[in-house]
Amino acid sequence: MNVIRQEIDALNGLLSVQIESIDYAQKVKSSLEKYRKTAKIPGFRPGHIPFGIVEKKFGKAVLAEELNTLANDGVYNYIKENNIEILGNPIPSISNEMEGSFDNPGTFKFTFEIGISPSFDYQKILKKGIEYNTVRVDEKLVNQQIEDIQRRYGKMMSVDESGEKDLVVGTFSELSEDGTPKEGGISHSTTLSVEFIENNEAKTLLIGKKKDDVFQLNPSTVSKDDADRASLLGLTIETLPAQNVMFEFKITDIKRMELAELNSELFGKLFQEGEITDEEGLRARVKKDLEQMFERDADRLMTRKVYDQLMSEVAMEFPEAFLKRWIKVSASSPISEEEIEQEFDSYLKSLKWQLIQTKIFKDSDTKMVYEEVLTFTKGLLISNYAQYGIPAPDEAELEASARELLSKKDQANSIYDQLAEVKLTQFFKANASLKMKPLSYDDFLLEMKK
Repeated sequence: MNVIRQEIDALNGLLSVQIESIDYAQKVKSSLEKYRKTAKIPGFRPGHIPFGIVEKKFGKAVLAEELNTLANDGVYNYIKENNIEILGNPIPSISNEMEGSFDNPGTFKFTFEIGISPSFDYQKILKKGIEYNTVRVDEKLVNQQIEDIQRRYGKMMSVDESGEKDLVVGTFSELSEDGTPKEGGISHSTTLSVEFIENNEAKTLLIGKKKDDVFQLNPSTVSKDDADRASLLGLTIETLPAQNVMFEFKITDIKRMELAELNSELFGKLFQEGEITDEEGLRARVKKDLEQMFERDADRLMTRKVYDQLMSEVAMEFPEAFLKRWIKVSASSPISEEEIEQEFDSYLKSLKWQLIQTKIFKDSDTKMVYEEVLTFTKGLLISNYAQYGIPAPDEAELEASARELLSKKDQANSIYDQLAEVKLTQFFKANASLKMKPLSYDDFLLEMKK
């Protein structure tokens, strides 16, 4: 058997497999002998059928099967031995038909089309520089975080007058056109969080009020959208009245969060005994925790920026005609030319990133070994338990849960993708020329939302 490569251009090629009778004759004969022992042909006992009859009945099918195996093995062995990086799989050539006769078997020739993986350079883009945004953890951020902690462990109390961070409890009542309560109109008790009302006029109206105060208040000014307005009025979106329908609001209670004191009792709830003993230690710990949290966010943002830059600037050409034909012939169910065209740009984008990621992993000798994936999965499980305040199970149960997750294809693929992103982030952070640019917290959030 001989395989000959013919280059059409930098992205397309042909592999011709020439198979001689010496390559298949004995294999065909052996297969027919097996058929002879098991075949059922009227007039003959199994195992006593003349070889010539078996050959006449099954010879061409067996020969075709052996030739197909030899041709495919020849192509893939040639690709492997010559380190040819291909896209998809070889497909039979439409312009070079099979050569050879099944009626008079001798030399056969099969020709396959191959799509060559494009060459490209990603390293020069990494060296050119990637902006790395960090968050400046200033006193304002630390103060906000400490206040959040104090709120979380504080207690609600009723107060006489509403402030800008209070909860105002009251009842919306629908009014008639003359401004009097409407008989049989909408009436519903609700709670308004002054702090999160976006309409400044409505927020100002609610500040400085006292219990039993009654005043006109349009629910639209204290809600984010129709769903929120419906919730305030105890209705569904379908039954909401027009936005110009008048309502009055009667305050029945004003609740304020009394912040927890920064004392040993609070420190004992937050940390191990003796770990934090005063406000200074708490501030230092909060600052450190924020920096670690924002570093993870900064890494994710950096990885996204590297992805965008690589996808935008890495020049890569594809054997598009070959790929479209390969998609069609390899699809598990029939697919039309129109469907291929509609999805082809998305397919090329996905393929481009796959090639970049594969080359990065190859160049850096990055591997995804099962034991490492298993450890990573256990870490994900521990984080999930912690998120819900549940202690992690013992090691045996944790490993059993991790192995069960990895036995499920979709979940395993997701976990492998997550670990791959972690490894890519580590690679980018170590190998890209990072241009450090600290941002305020608000500006960092805007950057994340882009």
